[in-house]
Amino acid sequence: MRTNLFPSFLVCFGLMLLGSCAKDVDFDQANEVALRPVVELNLIFFDLQFDRFFDQETGQINQIVRDTTEIRFLDDSGTQESLQRVDFLFRFTNSIDRTFQVDFRFISQQNDTVYTIPAQVINGSVSAPVLTEIFEVVEGDQIMNLTMANRLVVETEIASADPGLEGNLNLQSKTTYFFEIKERE
Repeated sequence: MRTNLFPSFLVCFGLMLLGSCAKDVDFDQANEVALRPVVELNLIFFDLQFDRFFDQETGQINQIVRDTTEIRFLDDSGTQESLQRVDFLFRFTNSIDRTFQVDFRFISQQNDTVYTIPAQVINGSVSAPVLTEIFEVVEGDQIMNLTMANRLVVETEIASADPGLEGNLNLQSKTTYFFEIKERE
């Protein structure tokens, strides 16, 4: 005699589903979900030869060398709302026997300086270049100032110079952006 177990199986399975425990589901928790992406980007880099601090035509010393880079993504309203923290890492390798003052100035569209990161670079030599690292964390109220910038001006000032110096100043930098993206109301 053959018996069909399929109907018995369905009845048992149905009873298990009805009798199983279920926690109340709070669908309002879906509104509390926040994405927290972390984005790492190279910011700027340069390799300044010592002769950049001299005017080749006049032989005069240029104490300050400037460079400007556009950074338009920071002034976006979505970025301003979701950016929580920014970590800057500036890594200098100096083979010039002079110290440098390097200022990273974040400039708004109205040409106002909205944030500055100063860096003192230690002197080195051609035979023994010196590594200087500057780490800056921007968070809290300073984030709004930083996100108003659309340009970054780097001013590199040599302490003193003479034509007999040699070497170069190398900069590599990285920026890490920490976001928190929530549902907008």
